[in-house]
Amino acid sequence: MTREISLSGVSVDYENRRALIDVTTRLDAHRIAVIGANGSGKSTFARLLNGLETPTSGTVSVHGLDPVRQGKQLRRRVGFIFTNPDAQIVMPTVAEDVAFSLRGRGLSKSEIAERVASVLADNGLGDHADAPAHSLSGGQKQLLAICSVLVSEPELLVADEPTTLLDAANTRRIADLFARLPQQIVLVTHNLRLAERCDVALLFEGGRLVEQGEPTDVVGRYEREFA
Repeated sequence: MTREISLSGVSVDYENRRALIDVTTRLDAHRIAVIGANGSGKSTFARLLNGLETPTSGTVSVHGLDPVRQGKQLRRRVGFIFTNPDAQIVMPTVAEDVAFSLRGRGLSKSEIAERVASVLADNGLGDHADAPAHSLSGGQKQLLAICSVLVSEPELLVADEPTTLLDAANTRRIADLFARLPQQIVLVTHNLRLAERCDVALLFEGGRLVEQGEPTDVVGRYEREFA
């Protein structure tokens, strides 16, 4: 299975504006940062990768799959993390919330319990398995949201500004987690130091992909010209 993400001539039009304009890129790096100002198109780009958005024109391929024609198949391979973890918490307790992601996977109760316990332990939430999910701190909630994605063993992790609501300590904790995960990661972020820890960076401005390359170079251009 290829780990390549490819867009060719992709535009996304809304009723009164163009969110993306003629974006073409090929990406096979492990950790991919996506930066740009609010409204630059970076979140729309991220949402294309699991079919949450549909291109008005052009083509998208994610790990060899078309998000439009093969959306259901792709969503089993792509995990999406939103800015606000409360939007992803759907069950009463921590363990139940993580287990919810495995529904319909054909796993036995014992297999589900084993995978839930393992992912919680690996990410510092093992002692909170039976805790009410909404009683967690902000950083713990974001870890829970990530665990709920990781338990389904995706090949690609797309995170849309996952540290925006976190303090410095929890931002560092999430950054360190992303640095050690084996999955390919697309990280949309305003945290430029976090972007610099990635392998490649994309800079969006006005719906266009204006630069792609080594993260410190791309971040430097953003700080000079757009920030």
